[in-house]
Amino acid sequence: LELSDNLISEHGGLAIGAALASNTSLTSLSLYSNALRDGGARAIGTALASNRALTSLDLKWNSIKGEGACAIVVGLSTNSAL
Repeated sequence: LELSDNLISEHGGLAIGAALASNTSLTSLSLYSNALRDGGARAIGTALASNRALTSLDLKWNSIKGEGACAIVVGLSTNSAL
């Protein structure tokens, strides 16, 4: 799913995280160049801990700093698909 350059904000990132938590079919997601920031990254990171379908995720250029990056790392630490 290509969602790059869509002005997706932190609030949108929260919705994407919620959707990814129950996702069983989406395998590729590009969120390149949005505005997810740390809030959106935290939600996505939480979802990654349980998501087993996603095999490709692009989060470049989203103003994700330390807190959000740490949440992604924690989510990936238990994710065997990505």
